[in-house]
Amino acid sequence: MTSSVSRNLAVSIERWPIAGAFTISRGAKTEAVTVVATVSQGNQTGRGECVPYPRYGETAEATLEALQAMHEALAGGLDRAALQAAMPAGAARNALDCALLDLEAKTAGQRVWTLLGRKAPRPCTTAFTISLGTPEAMASATAKAAHRPLLKIKLGGDGDEMRIAAVRQAAPESELIVDANEAWTPDNLEYNLAACANAGVTLVEQPLPAGRDEALARIERPIAVCADESVHDRASLEGLRARYDAVNIKLDKTGGLTEALAMADAAEALGFEIMIGCMVATSLAMAPAMLLAQQAKFVDLDGPLLLARDRDGGLRYDGSLVYPPEAVLWG
Repeated sequence: MTSSVSRNLAVSIERWPIAGAFTISRGAKTEAVTVVATVSQGNQTGRGECVPYPRYGETAEATLEALQAMHEALAGGLDRAALQAAMPAGAARNALDCALLDLEAKTAGQRVWTLLGRKAPRPCTTAFTISLGTPEAMASATAKAAHRPLLKIKLGGDGDEMRIAAVRQAAPESELIVDANEAWTPDNLEYNLAACANAGVTLVEQPLPAGRDEALARIERPIAVCADESVHDRASLEGLRARYDAVNIKLDKTGGLTEALAMADAAEALGFEIMIGCMVATSLAMAPAMLLAQQAKFVDLDGPLLLARDRDGGLRYDGSLVYPPEAVLWG
């Protein structure tokens, strides 16, 4: 995108209360802290939202500073292609990449998928997350969501076989996927995978810590295993082929939709199944991922459903069915 009109960048930190608490093996939180980049050019404005993730050494303040440091480059004509080399993959680049895409679409008067040569996204079924807790607490939460066709169950190590059994009893008809968030060990890996298989779980995300997941290549996996913390962008794919059956693509890891789309194509070529995931955030963060959802076997874009409130003009959710964004929101 080139123009004689200068581009301006505004960056802000936003806090969105979570409905109750969101708990995984690394801890609990009661609010989603996001960073929003807004790029304006003439009378058009593009937005992108990211979630800095402490697991990767990111903070909202550092992400804000990294984006603010791009003011001069943007004013000088930095485009999306140059952005990929100008910033590392991560939350900050995601916000700016998505803001530039939104701006390109609005300036061209077209939807972003048309600009990118992609098929128009269709409504898709998203997973709904059940937070980590005691088997009793998780069963209670699951019972309230048992009408949903796809549930994502957060596990956390000791006692996981009781948690997944309790969840399955509470939701006998739902498809279950499990996210251990690196909480298992090589010693309990096979036992926990067997417990999940016995409960009819379809997929297990990131059972072992990233960088210490070699055991996955040495065992016969009874169900599909998906890389999350072990995979970030295209460069991390090749080394995972013996350990994982699927990869979870998240815009905050890839550094934006530009890399995420290329990564999805590369992952498919290598034989991986695709999962599209998210952090807990508003519909502005989910909207770009809807383009990826069309290639995914598993879609996990329930971030807004976990909030006490979403931003105005957010995505439409009809139960677990999520619809593509309106142009006023993004793209």
